[in-house]
Order: sequence, then C-alpha cells, then structure tokens
Amino acid sequence: MTNELVSSKYTFVCDPDECDCLIELTSSDGFGFPSGVTELTCPCGRKTTLVSVEHATIAPTTQTKEVKMEDTNYGATVTPVVPESYNPNLLVTYKVIRGYSDAEYATDKVTSIEWDLHNSRTNSKTVQVLNSKIDTVKDIITEAYADSDDQETLRAIAEALDIELTRTVEWSATIEVSGTIELDLLADYDTDVEQEIYDNLTVDSQNGNIEVIDTEVTNVREN
Repeated sequence: MTNELVSSKYTFVCDPDECDCLIELTSSDGFGFPSGVTELTCPCGRKTTLVSVEHATIAPTTQTKEVKMEDTNYGATVTPVVPESYNPNLLVTYKVIRGYSDAEYATDKVTSIEWDLHNSRTNSKTVQVLNSKIDTVKDIITEAYADSDDQETLRAIAEALDIELTRTVEWSATIEVSGTIELDLLADYDTDVEQEIYDNLTVDSQNGNIEVIDTEVTNVREN
C-alpha cells in the first residue's frame, strides 16, 4: 500500500487588465482520485480562468519550504510558504487570449509564465503613470495655448504625445420646432397634444463633437 495520491494540478489566471494573478492548485479528493476543481475565486474577489490541468502523483506531506525575504517597505522580515510540489521548470499548456479571435494554445515553463505576468503588471502600471502625465501636459498646453507667444512649439509637443488640442464649452440654445401629430377625435385635444410633445419630443445632434446633456420642452401650443 502506498501513501501517494493521484491528484490534479490546476493553473488559473485572473483578469490580466486588473489583477493578473497566476494561481496553481494541486488537489485530490483524499482517496486517490482527482478532485475535479473547475472554478476558483482569486483573493481579489474575481472569478479566475482555468488555463491548464495536469495529472500529478504526490506524496502527502505537512512540510513546507521557508524562504526568508526582506520587506523593503517596512523593514520587516517575512517568511512566505513555498509548497514542496512547486516546480518552476514544469511545462504548462495554456490558452492565449487575443480578444475575440480564435483560441491559441502555447506551452511554456512556469517560471517564464511568471515573468510574463510580472512584466505585464509592470507595463500596465507604467502605462497608467504615463497616461496620467500626458493628461497633465494636456491641461497645461490647453490653458497656456491661447496666450502663448510660441503656439507652434505647443502644437509640436501635443502632436508628439498624440494630444488633441480641444476645450470643452458649455452652451445653451433655443429651438423653435413645428410639426404634426395624429389625434383621436374623441380625446381631449389640449391635454393630448401637450402630453405627447412633453413625453416624446427630444433633441439630438448629428455632430459627434456636440453632446446634448439636457433638454426641456416648454410652451407647447396648437397652431
């Protein structure tokens, strides 16, 4: 009789645009059969995506490997727990997500996937910082452009950073609208006309640069 259990090793990934976490789970039902895990919730609260499943035979153990790391933020020493079954050179087959295109599958080592996820998180944070700085530059250029003696330089900077030199203007307008409406001869004309116009007359713009925020219908009359 052996103490080894036939288990399954599952690899899950979280939303790459928000969390980008890689989770590996090796589990068994305790009687020598895979447990059949198909869903897992990330510590961030999101549902993860199952990317690979591999069968594994492991010996039960309560031992863990401790690796000491220095927390540079607080100067404290933390001791993360690394499972004995962790294998950074394990080959994993996973699905490559490319929007709505057909699924692609790739095989790579765990350590390579970990670095790809780390670089993705780093790049995402860098993009957020750069976009914030570009927004700040846009505000500076927009405020200074009209009174600047060197508008050509400001335009060159805006083009280099792909900034549209625009400003938002609040406006209001009065529109006189006339038309026809079919009414029931047995109904109250005045009430029906006013209510129909109030409920159904709207204003829209055919120019994408003009945003209609609010409309108010007043002074409805029958000609």
